[in-house]
Amino acid sequence: MKKILILIQNTSLFFSYKKNQTIREDLMNTNIISDSELVFTDDYIIENQKIVVPFFQELCAMNKIDTVVFQNVLLADFLLPFFEKSPIQKIKIKKNEIIPYTFCEKMVTFKNIKELDCYSIANFALEYLDNHHIKVTTHSEIFYISEFMKQNKLQDYSKMYYQKNIKIYQKLSTEDREDFITFLKINRYLKIIDFFLFDREDIEFVLENLKNYHFKNVLLRLNFNLNDSQNVLYLKNLNKKYKKNKLILDLVYSKEYLENNLMKQVCLNTLKLCGFLIVFFIVGAVSYIFVQNYYAMQEVSSIQDEVASVIDQVDNDEVVKNEDGLVIKNPYIASLLSINPDVVGYLKVNNTNVDYPVVTSSDNQYYLKKNLYQENDKNGWIFMDFRNSDKVLNDNTIIYGHNMYYSGVMFGTLHRALNSSWYTNPENLVITFDTMYESMQWQIYSIYTIPKTSDYLQVSFESDEEKDAYISMTQSRSIHNFEVSVTHDDYLLTLSTCTGNNERLVIHAKRIS
Repeated sequence: MKKILILIQNTSLFFSYKKNQTIREDLMNTNIISDSELVFTDDYIIENQKIVVPFFQELCAMNKIDTVVFQNVLLADFLLPFFEKSPIQKIKIKKNEIIPYTFCEKMVTFKNIKELDCYSIANFALEYLDNHHIKVTTHSEIFYISEFMKQNKLQDYSKMYYQKNIKIYQKLSTEDREDFITFLKINRYLKIIDFFLFDREDIEFVLENLKNYHFKNVLLRLNFNLNDSQNVLYLKNLNKKYKKNKLILDLVYSKEYLENNLMKQVCLNTLKLCGFLIVFFIVGAVSYIFVQNYYAMQEVSSIQDEVASVIDQVDNDEVVKNEDGLVIKNPYIASLLSINPDVVGYLKVNNTNVDYPVVTSSDNQYYLKKNLYQENDKNGWIFMDFRNSDKVLNDNTIIYGHNMYYSGVMFGTLHRALNSSWYTNPENLVITFDTMYESMQWQIYSIYTIPKTSDYLQVSFESDEEKDAYISMTQSRSIHNFEVSVTHDDYLLTLSTCTGNNERLVIHAKRIS
């Protein structure tokens, strides 16, 4: 049995094995905190997980803990699972040891962890964590061989891996060149190289190796004055040569050179080019948007005309059953099966253009690029999540559509829901979504935008507690408190569309009829 000492300092939580020494009686009681110090035994933690896990969560929340420091990897490996639901962002291992790959595999399952601070880690393990957006800081020093490494302070592997900017102050020696190539083999984030001297061999050496090791979008800033027009021409030609590899030289001209040779011509050419580009861009953009929007509206309008025509011919008094014996209460929806057998419902959102039949398929990709006629169409169509059923409602019915902002088709006008003038109008807060078997209205209880995530795209829940947690999460994100009571007994409806910048606009409602 080992005793584990817990200390709290600022926003960090420290775990270490307690050395053999007398322990105060009150500290052996696991529900007493004194002097920011707490002692557990490893056996107690294992046997009382249901108590320890929420205790750690509360400890992190009360003290706004964002960093957990472990004495060694063994202790970290033992305790990390107990922080699965805690908002920790950084893990630090104090002992000078190499982090095993198995521990890295555990870390990537924790969505909140963004950083690991340790002594050393295998190269492939660091790349594995980096691929999962976890930054690694190591402290195992590399002995300097060259001035290049020393001047750029590339003293450990993680520094070389993450370095975005390096500087070259003097002519590269043989050792400098060897270490520069080593750096390129390791690095993944290089964006800028600053030269502080003009040397054709070194500049070409750097460019050629950047190309060989497949670096792109790297800027070489030449921080020196050039008065020689031959050197300027040389660098311009060099820039053209490597431009196809997305390697760019940024020339720094001397004041005298600009005044004597370039300034007038550059200014004149720049003004001409800018004027032409501005006019070209404005005319082209306006024309393209106008034409695309016009055709998009025409196509959707044509489809909607046929939908209306089919619905007008329906005998609503006729009692019809489907092949499973279910009564079709909305024959107008069933009539649309003649247009597309994938039709499952009809959606209408007040004071928007959302007034469409809803379709579904075997996945959530097909109707992203197909219209109601199942023809290729960048507008797509409004579709229900393939996991949902139109015959028996799931806990949460999810409906998707493209945000065709400029033409206003599909969910292109759903962004109006973000305006207070829209969501404070009670008439707008009731959505109509019917299936062939039910006529339903839905009361909006949450509206928000959020970076792309799938945590709200859940159609069923394994327990009432899980559904209550989902409802609480979606309510907490809302831009407005709609004061709508929602419980796990309610059926939910979710509308989801993109808003640009890799974000989603989401509307949640509960069934009220």
